[in-house]
Amino acid sequence: MKLAVVLMLTALPLYCYAGSGCADIEYVIDKTIDPAESQSQFIEDLKQFIPGARTESALRKFKQCFLDQSNETLSNVSVMMDAIYNSEQCASY
Repeated sequence: MKLAVVLMLTALPLYCYAGSGCADIEYVIDKTIDPAESQSQFIEDLKQFIPGARTESALRKFKQCFLDQSNETLSNVSVMMDAIYNSEQCASY
């Protein structure tokens, strides 16, 4: 789980640098860490980004990992994401 989060966070600056914009990434991250968002609603909200059943299954498992966390942990992830967005490294994107 931690490795997946690290890899996802490592890819953020590259995604932004590619010129596709970070609004989509921020939307997905917000949906992922939202404890009120169910797996079904999560999949429905991200349908445009899901190319097939394998990706949907992986996203369901990924979302469940976040649903299993405490609200304190989810809040800390949100704080961490804000720190990343406001960091010097991300400022140029």
